[in-house]
Amino acid sequence: MKISSNNRWATAVGLLVCAVVMVMLPDVSAKRYIVGGNMGWTSNVNYTLWAGNQTFYLGDWLYFVYDRNQNDVLEVNKTNYETCNAEHPLHNYTTGAGRDVVPLNVTRDYYFISSKGFCYGGMKLHVHVINLPPPLAAPVKSHSSRFTAVKSLLFVSLVVAVTAIWDLLCY
Repeated sequence: MKISSNNRWATAVGLLVCAVVMVMLPDVSAKRYIVGGNMGWTSNVNYTLWAGNQTFYLGDWLYFVYDRNQNDVLEVNKTNYETCNAEHPLHNYTTGAGRDVVPLNVTRDYYFISSKGFCYGGMKLHVHVINLPPPLAAPVKSHSSRFTAVKSLLFVSLVVAVTAIWDLLCY
């Protein structure tokens, strides 16, 4: 089957665009946190200590893993968090499966409790979400090595694109 000249050029341009886009894609930095680590969302876990060892950024996710027959996940305001009052939650993230995901899509304080009585025993979580810090100016050596890595990736992508174009046009 012979490929027409117009199709070859369209395919070649498409491959070149794909190669350039792949080089320009930013790093994905969002992180998913399993609340409480390997203990999950349960009683007898110090969530204040756990959250204090994390830095939560805009775009991160909280993943609550718990026994759906014993617990739930409610977002409340600060006052209700402090008093373990579940009467007027801001949001009920409980889906019934015991595997609930909460997107941290606004920079603010989030307050979560379990309404099943365990809040009084410490089953509550406060997280402070901040913006990602801007990239720091790196030392010249570090910057040049990263630049070299980007140049290498760009070079490899361009070689692949040019090879593909050559194959399309010559055969």
